[in-house]
Amino acid sequence: MNRQTLPNSRRWVIKVGSSLVTAKGQGLDRVAIADWCAQIAALRAEGRQIVLVSSGAVAEGMARLGLKKRPALLHELQATAAVGQMGLVRAYEAEFEKHGLRAAQILLTHEDVADRGRYLNARGTFNTLLDFGVVPVVNENDTVSTDEIRLGDNDTLGALTVNLIQADLLVILTDQDGLFDSDPRSNPDAKLVSEADLADARLVGMAGDSKGVLGRGGMRTKLNAAYTAARSGGATVIAHGREPDALLRIARGEALGTLLKPAEAPMAARKRWIAGQMQVRGRLHLDAGAARVVREQGKSLLPVGVRRIEGEFERGDLVSCLDPEGREIARGLSNYGAGEAGKILGAKSEEVLTRLGVLAEPELVHRDNLILV
Repeated sequence: MNRQTLPNSRRWVIKVGSSLVTAKGQGLDRVAIADWCAQIAALRAEGRQIVLVSSGAVAEGMARLGLKKRPALLHELQATAAVGQMGLVRAYEAEFEKHGLRAAQILLTHEDVADRGRYLNARGTFNTLLDFGVVPVVNENDTVSTDEIRLGDNDTLGALTVNLIQADLLVILTDQDGLFDSDPRSNPDAKLVSEADLADARLVGMAGDSKGVLGRGGMRTKLNAAYTAARSGGATVIAHGREPDALLRIARGEALGTLLKPAEAPMAARKRWIAGQMQVRGRLHLDAGAARVVREQGKSLLPVGVRRIEGEFERGDLVSCLDPEGREIARGLSNYGAGEAGKILGAKSEEVLTRLGVLAEPELVHRDNLILV
């Protein structure tokens, strides 16, 4: 990914921070929200799929409740987020409707993408919404998630969403122009880094750790988010959200903000990420035809090609695929637990629903979650 190839990117995660979404702490900046929604509508018209990760629930809740300071007590903070989330979602929904777009609210915690079963559920929901042409609006589930309020941030959540949906690009809109080679507040000669490889060790020293009043993440957090997105091959652009037509200019390949490039191609990076996530929990014994299709054509593993299973595994666990001679040919994330998998052995896709009463996925292991060994 570079500036020249950015126009070819098709799946984006866009994150906007609290300092942009709120009007200097006085509730939501509806003019800015309308502008971003109009740009997202234009990106959608060009064929891109967009997921929007938006901060602002706590800040909007503070404005609605008349609070001057961000609450320190956990339950007060959760209650403030609950009040603010109502206004945040309504604002986005109203603006997207003006452009003929449907929006969907998704509240996530980091556990939803760390637990493999919940990861697959969330991934399926996101992909279905995107196929429907819907713009998912994502926020942390601050109302119930203690870890996210104490430790989390939406920069990281945006990056995890990139991993979840295999996005090409994470765009972090902030109140800064991007990453500078030194702190521009203390060094008037600091230069904006237009483009850099994430393998460059100097980046960490450039990021610092400053934080905003309303938000929880500084430039260091944004750099860490870029590293997370790069695990599945996603590039990251950090840019000022108040720049006119910022999203459209990024899509055209203009040198706006900082582009941080991953070291590996998306699929290679994603599969390396999957391979390092967990230990093998079960084994699937394939017939000759399925083994050939998986090994030589890189296709998904369907239940019809599996003859026997071993082990106790859950949906989302890593399983090993063995050919008829018992040789391991692949590893992947199972779409079904061992109990359900046992019921659909040898079943054609149209028979899975009959046997289980529900069809989570037609594949036992999808090719995007399959690694040849």
